[in-house]
Amino acid sequence: MSNGSWRVDETYVRVKGRWMYLYRAVDSRGQTIDFLLAARRDTAAAKRFFRKALAQPHTVNPRTLTVDKNPAYPRAVAEMKRDGRTLAPFLASGNASI
Repeated sequence: MSNGSWRVDETYVRVKGRWMYLYRAVDSRGQTIDFLLAARRDTAAAKRFFRKALAQPHTVNPRTLTVDKNPAYPRAVAEMKRDGRTLAPFLASGNASI
């Protein structure tokens, strides 16, 4: 059973000749929670990814999020909290807390 933490990252991949960002979230056991292909690496794409992941029937609100240093993640989480969408109260970036 997962401890409720998510690890979120993105990478740049080529899909049908186009470069895209592949966002993904995995739980504490390494199981994929969800993924998203996006043309941009920005706050809107991060919010779209979080909304998609939270909408899955097998997911619950994460206890913690661990992300890379992409500045879009803290902005996306703050905007979603302001809009009433709950996300983890603690957002870790690499080995630093935000």
